[in-house]
Amino acid sequence: MHLLVLSDAPEGAKALLPALEFLDHTMAHARLAPESLAGTPDADLVLVDATRDLAAASQTCRAAAAGDPDRPVLVVVDDGGLAALKAGWGFEDWVLPRAQPAEVETRLRLVAERHRAVHRSRAASVGELSIDEDTYVVRLSGRPLDLTFREFELLKYLASNPGRVFTRSHLLQEVWGYDYYGGTRTVDVHIRRLRAKLGAEFEALIGTVRGVGYKLDPHGAARIDES
Repeated sequence: MHLLVLSDAPEGAKALLPALEFLDHTMAHARLAPESLAGTPDADLVLVDATRDLAAASQTCRAAAAGDPDRPVLVVVDDGGLAALKAGWGFEDWVLPRAQPAEVETRLRLVAERHRAVHRSRAASVGELSIDEDTYVVRLSGRPLDLTFREFELLKYLASNPGRVFTRSHLLQEVWGYDYYGGTRTVDVHIRRLRAKLGAEFEALIGTVRGVGYKLDPHGAARIDES
């Protein structure tokens, strides 16, 4: 995941939550203020420092919940600040600064999973593509596609953020899970199969960003028509 850490700690994000040093996540760091939320629009999750300034942490959490409900918030708070936490802040969960890597990783994963479950309707429709998560049916221009479970999950994940580029390792982690030990090559194989099932007219819906990964491009089919 790509984390946005909002903190005034001079030592940086990994001093706020040392366990991050041992986890495989990318991070951006900004000062603890509501306006910092606009600085990293591609962040998957926001970490808010409530170990120093509880008032600023509260304002920032509320701004995050009101301004971009698609990004969950995890509050880092010490023992002395726990009593000040209120559900009205709008955060998803909290963690202590001294938490061990396994706990931090679990909390990050559960926060992201719970948030996706609540906001899963985002991937319901992208252009000619419609995804019904209750019936596991994908339709393209009204035509149902015969997808395997993993193909469905991969397409659904790409559709959750149309236009955003996901690395192979990110897709492997989020779609196959942390307990999958295969290589990123399996992502390429599933992308090829998905494109084949989309057909020549719509295969460009899944775009490749060379050296980075894949994205769902809602305008891919339109560009084919125009060429």
